[in-house]
Amino acid sequence: MSPVDSFDEPDDDLFARVLLTRVIEPGDETGGRWVRELGVRGVVRRLRGAMGPLPGVGRKRWDGLVARAERAVPRDDLAVAREAGVRFVAPGTAEWPRQLDDLGDARPLGLWVRGRADLRMWALRSVAVVGARACTEYGAHMAATLSAGLAERGWVVVSGGAYGVDGAAHRGALGANGATIAVLACGVDRPYPRGHTALIDRIADQGLVLGELPPGDHPTPSRFILRNRVIAALTRGTVVVEAAHRSGSLVTARAARRLGRHTMGVPGPATSGLSAGVHELLRQDAVLVTDAAEVVELVGGIGELAPERRGPVLPRDLLEAGARQVLAALPARVSASVAEIARGAQTSRDDAVARLYELRALGYVERHDDGWKLTRQAMISVRGDPSVR
Repeated sequence: MSPVDSFDEPDDDLFARVLLTRVIEPGDETGGRWVRELGVRGVVRRLRGAMGPLPGVGRKRWDGLVARAERAVPRDDLAVAREAGVRFVAPGTAEWPRQLDDLGDARPLGLWVRGRADLRMWALRSVAVVGARACTEYGAHMAATLSAGLAERGWVVVSGGAYGVDGAAHRGALGANGATIAVLACGVDRPYPRGHTALIDRIADQGLVLGELPPGDHPTPSRFILRNRVIAALTRGTVVVEAAHRSGSLVTARAARRLGRHTMGVPGPATSGLSAGVHELLRQDAVLVTDAAEVVELVGGIGELAPERRGPVLPRDLLEAGARQVLAALPARVSASVAEIARGAQTSRDDAVARLYELRALGYVERHDDGWKLTRQAMISVRGDPSVR
């Protein structure tokens, strides 16, 4: 019996799709077009049927794909996955996040998922938090704090499981007893980077770990880049925390923009090269955010507004408008007559006198012979008010 004829399981499409995850690289739009036009079983038949190349590839590449198809054993991959607590989620099934269909022919053939939560439900209310691997303490702090705030508000934090900002984002969400998803560029049964094995295991226990590559597959530079499109498509928006001009996290942000998702950036010091890429995003059409409330205001529903930002309330702010005008009319270091103060406050002499005695009772002014002068308390209050500088 040939390998093609052995596809007689009740879920033939599942076996064919699993096989193709061994053959077609993530994000390969040519392969995606074949699947769209011929179906997964049709593509497998061409690969295993000693036929000529499908459109879009030359003989050399086709021979490489055929060799991959010959070595693929989907039944074994599913068995290994099952042993590792991993399931395969295919497009069109109940757990498939439909927003991934926005990727068109670059849509994943399926996702290998580790964890108990329902991927489709979690992805409906998710935000990506990505950034530099070699981040600063500031970047790690902002990623962790922002992610914890999102988790506390019931949002799922999605990132790539890498060192730096990714790891800080996952830890922030986990630390708040929240939900987080790690999207890997390798088989989900072999966490990468190795130094994050314990973290990724914890994410799988408390959240979800997913990827496009079958069990045991290793990451490559191109797979990291292509993985980012899944992060962008899966979520409502992408927040970039620290990124140099050539950072891979900018790929995620650009993919989010192309897909019509919200793109956000956390600003850093103007002198920091690690924030240069974020600042470039902000100069384009990304939105500046500084905390979880501002992110939720952008990606959330109607009424999920960030609190109004205001400076501290000073004692002089509690004065009535007329008293504030008279107080503002007094010179900083010398005394002034009632007539001078009344002119400066644009009020009558009698009203100025009444206000001055009121301000004296509150400790703001004092009388010197025939003039009035600010007290030390009032001088400190004026110096502490940025609006008068």
